Amino acid sequence: MTAVDPAQEDKPKEYGCQYGDRAFRYHLCYLPGHKKASIKVYVHPNSQVQVDAPEGAGLPAIKAAVQCRARWILKHLDDIEVRTRYVHPRQWVSGESMLYLGRRYVLKVIPDPEKPRVTCKLIGGQLRVQGEKVSPERIQKAVRQWYRDQAEDVFQRRLDLMTERLPWTKTAPPWRIVEMQTQWGSCSPEGAVLLNPHLAKAPTRAIDYVLLHELCHLEEHNHSSRFYGLLDRFMPEWRAIKEHLDGQAEVVLSDRKPD
Repeated sequence: MTAVDPAQEDKPKEYGCQYGDRAFRYHLCYLPGHKKASIKVYVHPNSQVQVDAPEGAGLPAIKAAVQCRARWILKHLDDIEVRTRYVHPRQWVSGESMLYLGRRYVLKVIPDPEKPRVTCKLIGGQLRVQGEKVSPERIQKAVRQWYRDQAEDVFQRRLDLMTERLPWTKTAPPWRIVEMQTQWGSCSPEGAVLLNPHLAKAPTRAIDYVLLHELCHLEEHNHSSRFYGLLDRFMPEWRAIKEHLDGQAEVVLSDRKPD
């Protein structure tokens, strides 16, 4: 959830780091317009290591900062490997668990030759997919569209509530839904917010945390102490929420089964 220039984000430079007998690769992203920001290291849920550095930071200093965090980075990579070892891709069949707003629902596939269009609806404790020729591909497409539709509604309502609480926002900023592999959301220097539709699987409080994180970037565009001060002020428990959300990333950010 880093506020970076999209043009720079598309062109990260990759470097390697050696720590003892182990090595890893990381992507370096420069933050345009931020000459005094500190060097930050992130390990994304897909095991991608990202390093954000202020423009003008020398490569030796950046490599030294990564080397200092190497043990921490490798621990996170090991934790991700353990969490994903027994997580399997979906088969898109009846009986699989589906997450929505932190709760589990059962996928129910109902073949119906009278309905050429495959539809997806939440009814009781079931996420029902119904239609003709309910192949795994068509089921997946219908479920993904359902999540996207729910996200549009949920994110707008939560954004409106969140902006009412913050002194630097009068109305919700421009935003749109973009499926991302490594981020819950992002905020451009111009103030445009991108949100991941998979976030609709997470509890409402986790959604609020991601929204607050991005809205804080409207006031403070980097991860400075002032930025974290804003998070602390408006959501004192954000660290515990983030830890829980990141721990679920392997199933929330993908189509893996949460069983």
